[in-house]
Amino acid sequence: MEVVTGAMGSLLPKLGKLLLEEYKLHKGVKEKTKDLRKELESMNLALVKIDEVPRDQLDRQDKLWADDVRDLSYKIEDVVDKFLMHVDRIQPDDTTNGFKGLMKRTAELFKKGKDRNRIGHAMKGIQEELQKVAARRDRNKVDGMAPNTREAVVIDPRLRALYTEATELVGIYGKRDQDLMSLLSLEGGDASNKRLKKVSIVGFGGLGKTTLARAVYNKIKGVFDCRAFVPVGRNPNIKKVFRDILIDLGNSNSDLALLDERQLINKLHEFLENKRYAYLVIIDDIWDEKLWEYINLAFSDRNNLGSRLITTTRIVSVSNSCCSSANDSIYQMKPLSTDDSRRLFHKRIFPDKSACPNEFEQVSNDILKKCGGVPLAIITIASALASGQQVKPKREWDILLQSLGSGLTEDNSLEEMRRILSFSYYNLPYDLKTCLLYLCIYPEDHEINRDKLIWKWVAEGFVLHGNQGTSLFLLGLNYFNELINRSMIQPIYDPLGQVYACRVHDMVLDLICNLSHEAKFVNVFDGTGNIMSSQSNVRRLSLQNKMEDHQAKPLTNIMSMSRVRSITIFPPAVSIMPALSRFEVLRVLDMSDCNLGESSSLQPNLKGVGHLIHLRYLGLSGTGISKLPAEIGTLQFLEVLDLGYNPELDELPSTLFKLRRLIYLNVRFYKVVPTPGVLQNLTSIEVLRGLLVSLNIIAQELGNLARLRELEIRFKDGSLDLYEGFVKSLCNLHHIESLSISCNSKETSFELMDLLGERWVPPVHLREFVSYIPSQISALRGWIERDPSHLSNLSELILTSVKEVQQEDVEIIGGLLSLRCLAITSTHQTQRLLVIRADGFSCVVYFELDCGSAAQIIFESGALPRAERVEFSLGVRVAKEDGNRGFNLGLQGNLLSLRRGVRIWMYCGGARVGEAKEAEAAVRRALEAHPNHPRIEIYMIPRIAKDAHDDDLCEDEEEN
Repeated sequence: MEVVTGAMGSLLPKLGKLLLEEYKLHKGVKEKTKDLRKELESMNLALVKIDEVPRDQLDRQDKLWADDVRDLSYKIEDVVDKFLMHVDRIQPDDTTNGFKGLMKRTAELFKKGKDRNRIGHAMKGIQEELQKVAARRDRNKVDGMAPNTREAVVIDPRLRALYTEATELVGIYGKRDQDLMSLLSLEGGDASNKRLKKVSIVGFGGLGKTTLARAVYNKIKGVFDCRAFVPVGRNPNIKKVFRDILIDLGNSNSDLALLDERQLINKLHEFLENKRYAYLVIIDDIWDEKLWEYINLAFSDRNNLGSRLITTTRIVSVSNSCCSSANDSIYQMKPLSTDDSRRLFHKRIFPDKSACPNEFEQVSNDILKKCGGVPLAIITIASALASGQQVKPKREWDILLQSLGSGLTEDNSLEEMRRILSFSYYNLPYDLKTCLLYLCIYPEDHEINRDKLIWKWVAEGFVLHGNQGTSLFLLGLNYFNELINRSMIQPIYDPLGQVYACRVHDMVLDLICNLSHEAKFVNVFDGTGNIMSSQSNVRRLSLQNKMEDHQAKPLTNIMSMSRVRSITIFPPAVSIMPALSRFEVLRVLDMSDCNLGESSSLQPNLKGVGHLIHLRYLGLSGTGISKLPAEIGTLQFLEVLDLGYNPELDELPSTLFKLRRLIYLNVRFYKVVPTPGVLQNLTSIEVLRGLLVSLNIIAQELGNLARLRELEIRFKDGSLDLYEGFVKSLCNLHHIESLSISCNSKETSFELMDLLGERWVPPVHLREFVSYIPSQISALRGWIERDPSHLSNLSELILTSVKEVQQEDVEIIGGLLSLRCLAITSTHQTQRLLVIRADGFSCVVYFELDCGSAAQIIFESGALPRAERVEFSLGVRVAKEDGNRGFNLGLQGNLLSLRRGVRIWMYCGGARVGEAKEAEAAVRRALEAHPNHPRIEIYMIPRIAKDAHDDDLCEDEEEN
């Protein structure tokens, strides 16, 4: 929205707030404020209409006028924010009393009077500027336009299948087996196949080179013991490339960050030379021949172990450089055929998979001709025409066709691809355009965490307020899902098949960077000497500094920080970070993963954070800080505090609990230790991670946090009094979606789960329940038996210390239709046989059940139809004693969705060594016949010594 309407989206509600009686504006100022608001509302509507026209079709006068209005909206919001901040200085919890307190409050009120005079003068100046802007262009007369009311948006479930379809069409079941796999020559005993072989995939942007490379990588990586997949991009950090290769291959020494390019090359070369097995490395998206020469220095295979090195590039000369020996090969990517293009296009638009209706046949073919067989163009345009389960009217197809110009011709120019992608951009609602353009703050190929991105959108003011009480994060989640549905961003799925991050295709990134540059939306400093966008009126800054130029001039010598509202810093650009005192209106500060620890010269700079009185978002995860300044409590507008992984951070200042607007607080290692009476101040909190509770009174205060959606809590001890206070609070938290509980005490007690089973009714939107404390499944069974609907949305269930699992428990839990992740560890198992039925766990993707040595787990034919990873235990002695002498666990021809591997804990205590080996061989044999060739991990407990005889008895050792 901001790139369309500047700061209007957040400014207009603030002007409305100024008019409230509590601010007691002078009558004249109040009237001016009303007039200003009306004028800005009119201009806001005009800006929205202007943005519906592609920028290259706009009249130059309209462009200038829109830029002026947007710039003015920023200035007005800065003035209003400063006023609101000053008049809100006295907090409701200010308990200062006596004569001193009276004097303090009197002084504050006197200051407020001055502030009201200042706002009056400021309003007069603003109106004068507004008149000048209006004079440059006739006032815009536009019809009233109401903002779209959005319902909850979910990611189109067909999209994952669509990307799979695209993967197949670019060659996963055709070209890969027929051409690329034959070039890799993985089979056969020929001497040339034992030598290092390099294959370069070459083709223009959007053809699917990375898709093909990743699919091949996933298919054959199990053949190699050592493997890496590393993206490079247009302006790579060569040291980071080598570090990433080493880390992926298994060398994660902490000293890698200290090495220069030559040392890293030597380190990689030495690492690979000492390996006695083959490696697979894919270097994705190389743009420069010189860079390849650097990379190539590290790779050799003198031991002739059959290693493979795959590269992808758009540039033929780079591809030729990558494949300079007779043993190397080049694979030329080609566009999709007409039939494959049509198949991909229609599958996105027509949900019932029927043929294209006759009325759309001709326009469909014409659009596909302009897409030139490029999967990225086809999916993007198809997503623009798909409207949920409906098909957009034919007239919109005709409009789209006309907007595509000549389309992708034989030269497939970047400008034509931009034209195709820009249609999808201009087809977005105006609020989504801003959210999409914001992604240009991230480097190429960067994995963008979904939740952090949404919280940034919230802090930037991009997420429009919905109904009273509606979570802004959930509204932002709708925006994120909508961008995925429109194929503007690419989803990244976690092991459960749920989206946790996204990536921007480099062609889309090129488009939004250009649009951002024109709109002066973001300045990107990447250390290449180029600063994207203008150096004046800098509002948003991304420091990437990919060249690691530590001699770079301070940014304050290049541009002013006085108007910067947002700064995101990527390592190692922290070395050029301006002092925090330079920022006057900063709202977003993200320094995640930058070194701010005691060894860093930048650590003292964090002490100036109290100066950033407008701050909404502070990202310090992974920065190595050991202390958070007490002045954090002065940041009364702070909404998001992400402290994440900082193991040296011992405690948090008590002033943290003064932040009444705080919505999100994330701390690892349970460092949030409140004192009585302060936790209830966090009245806006929705996400609270890392809470350590030691007193019943604090546990009871949790019940006041009515908006809480996610809670990660640890109890200092397992006292009944503490548990009762917590359960009482939990009963008042009606919005809980995710709950994780643990306890420092190692004493075995089932009291908490018993209390939860008796007194707590899970809210229907509970998605995750994680318990690291001793428990009994009877509580869970009780919830399901009383009212199954309360767990109808439960997708993740983790219970690590369950007393016992009965067959009845397995079948009841198996009936949870939304469950995607199950992990249960039993500590006192008595039932010796558990059967996983074919009619249960229909949606489970990750399945883990460890019952120790006291049971065997058998899978019915058709069990776990969607499970991609399975982990389970086998009690060897129990199986033998109960007649399963062949150790048939139902694995042969079963578990057909296994892709990400299987792990078996084989408990051998009480069995003979020969029986344990026999069991391992039988299980491995069954799994090796699996068509997906999953990675197999079998852990013998206890380990069997190499010199052990088959008749030796395996000694028991402590389980779990």
